[in-house]
Amino acid sequence: MEIPYTVQPRADTGLFNAKVGIWLFLASEVMLFGALFSSYILLRVGASSWPHGLLNVPIGTFNTAVLITSSITMVLAWANMKMGNPPLSRIFLGITVLCGFAFLGVKTKEYYDKFVHYEVRLVDGTVADGHIKKSPDFSVRGFKPEKGSIVLEPANVLHANPGESMADAMARLPAKERYAHHHGEEMHLEASQIRWISNYTPKHSTYFAIYFTLTGLHALHVFGGMIVLSYLFFQNRAAFARTQTERYTNRLEVGGLFWHFVDLVWIFLFPVLYLL
Repeated sequence: MEIPYTVQPRADTGLFNAKVGIWLFLASEVMLFGALFSSYILLRVGASSWPHGLLNVPIGTFNTAVLITSSITMVLAWANMKMGNPPLSRIFLGITVLCGFAFLGVKTKEYYDKFVHYEVRLVDGTVADGHIKKSPDFSVRGFKPEKGSIVLEPANVLHANPGESMADAMARLPAKERYAHHHGEEMHLEASQIRWISNYTPKHSTYFAIYFTLTGLHALHVFGGMIVLSYLFFQNRAAFARTQTERYTNRLEVGGLFWHFVDLVWIFLFPVLYLL
């Protein structure tokens, strides 16, 4: 028994079955990310202040370029298959998967940097951020506020108003002075000096909670897309791709539509989280 419309388009939609399915699936994905972006807007509008300058814009720009490149190579993979050139299609498909690995590798490094970077607010109104050197009084479970000390290698040391974060204090400064408050030496901090301490993870602020939610969900979509494209990459040399070329090309098109959607989501995430 042959399933109809796996290759030829349906008369009512003008699309083959898998293409109808992927568009319906992408419609549900739009609702998912639309709800999250709406939540972001509501959280930001309702916030008394919003951090700026806490994400690495050059790294985000690089990852944007990587995903745009992967969209181009995905189109080239499909086009070459359509023109009857499977070997070149396979090369472009491999480049697309490698771009996905590059994106996730950079994002992993970016996540790691946030987990090891701490903001410390002191009782005297000073706020500092940097990396904590290994200390017997500090562990992954957190600092023991009742005793001990830590050694901080700060990137910035600023005088803050009561309740201000590093981002708030930096926002008050003129742009030319914003990064002029570097502290090149280590800071030895006693527990009695520390009012609040946190790394740049979801518990730090609403901003990082929404950042990790949106980018984490997007990274899972990138990973899922890479699994599908890797399967199609190895299927390219199988008998199926040679004997049922049109059906394989349709599969490639469906996988490409999902990949383009994932790239498009990042095009929105980058300016919203990194630039605004």
